Amino acid sequence: MSLTLTMERTEASATALAPREQEALRYIAAGCTYVQTARSMGLSRHTVDAYLRRIRAKLNINTTAEMVRLAISLGL
Repeated sequence: MSLTLTMERTEASATALAPREQEALRYIAAGCTYVQTARSMGLSRHTVDAYLRRIRAKLNINTTAEMVRLAISLGL
């Protein structure tokens, strides 16, 4: 993934993510741990991990830094 996201990629990314995936991504991008994210969302840490694995798979993202960049580009 390049450092800059194209508009098409950003728009496609936003529509590819479920609302709860977007919410989990928002917490992680804000610097929360999986446990903090889980507590805030009322979920288990394992569910948060599953959401983030799905985001990585859907968008072909490998690192947390790439997820944070995506969240910023989506305005989350």
